[in-house]
Amino acid sequence: MTPAARIAAAVDLLEVIEGAPKRPADAVANDFFRSRRYIGSGDRRAVSDRVWTILRGRRRIGWWLGNAPSSARLLVAASLLLEGWTKSGVQQAFSGGQFAAPPLDRAEAGALTRIEGHTIDHPTMPDAVRLEIPDWLLPRLTARFGASLPAEMAALSLPAALDMRVNLLKGDRDQAKAALAAEGWEADATRFSPWGLRIDGRRPVTSGPAFQSGLVEIQDEGSQLVAVMVGAAPGMRVADWCAGAGGKTLALASAMENRGQIVACDVSAPRLDGAVRRLRRAGVHNVERHLVETGDKWLKRRAGTFDRVLVDAPCTGTGTWRRNPDARLRLKETDLAELLPKQAGILDTAQSLVRKGGCLVYATCSLLEEENEAQVTSFLLRHPDFAVVPLDRSWPLEQPPPNSGAFLSLTPARHGTDGFFTAVLERTA
Repeated sequence: MTPAARIAAAVDLLEVIEGAPKRPADAVANDFFRSRRYIGSGDRRAVSDRVWTILRGRRRIGWWLGNAPSSARLLVAASLLLEGWTKSGVQQAFSGGQFAAPPLDRAEAGALTRIEGHTIDHPTMPDAVRLEIPDWLLPRLTARFGASLPAEMAALSLPAALDMRVNLLKGDRDQAKAALAAEGWEADATRFSPWGLRIDGRRPVTSGPAFQSGLVEIQDEGSQLVAVMVGAAPGMRVADWCAGAGGKTLALASAMENRGQIVACDVSAPRLDGAVRRLRRAGVHNVERHLVETGDKWLKRRAGTFDRVLVDAPCTGTGTWRRNPDARLRLKETDLAELLPKQAGILDTAQSLVRKGGCLVYATCSLLEEENEAQVTSFLLRHPDFAVVPLDRSWPLEQPPPNSGAFLSLTPARHGTDGFFTAVLERTA
């Protein structure tokens, strides 16, 4: 594709994303490129990179443009404010020639003139706009991070590296590193996870033999550390209560060396079905799947029989904005209000599976205190037969934990991972 054709495709993709505000942008983009197979892999990457750059700066770009800017105006503004284009360069890209975007209309040309020569930040921007967060979240995140909030939000606006977890059922980290090197990918050991490897930037590793053979699985280092905190060992009985498509289930099976039993539970049959292929590729055979349904008698039959129960609860996902910058645009205060009782209900249900002396491990990919520490505090008031196992006791690795305090608390700025929270709660009676 010519540069002008890439610009036109980016305008089209951005328009589709803006027109589907309730759908994740990556899902919209997948459909967009699937229906345009003539766009090659390099062009797809260039188009999506430009659109994702706009999504990361969407609030600030919108501040410059005013209410409801068109996709073309967003791209014009991003070209000037973020990429350093000149006015004439933008006009050439919007030439209206073959495969190029139509010429700028009067409003778009006016925006071009008004913005030329500026950078994206401006001293009169409201704090929430400058930090690229919803207005209603600003006081919550300020209370949590204080003076470090700008650094934390800046880290959340950067693209994430590609993290992989080595499947110990297939080989060790050195073997995986060598296998990736043979494919042309240089990977480094992650800072905290003993199973992790990291490659800078997005790379098509899923088409290579290391991934296809099940030696590596794509998983953020923070997510790997949640599985580490479970402390699953060979021979244990473990329930992954919100298993989804099985990312953490796979990590638990690897840590347990395929010995013992894991039950992957979820309320969604399609998500559980999606785990089958991943489990097969990884060589996992100590996992059974269970669909959680209303009036489920399985829960009563298995009460008090598990050594570990992991609850990776549905949450706002505020810790994953590096990967999902559009999510911050879609998140509403009502979403948080709906999630909090749901999280509490899931904890109240899952705790019944834990045996005396066993542990309930609660995790979210959220940065919000209401979903994390406050949720644990409320749970302990309802269930006094559980107690927090502080991080200095629950951290299972020889190296020091990433943070101090009672709970594992990860952020992109401090740890280079997605934002994650993990609490280990032991049943004492």
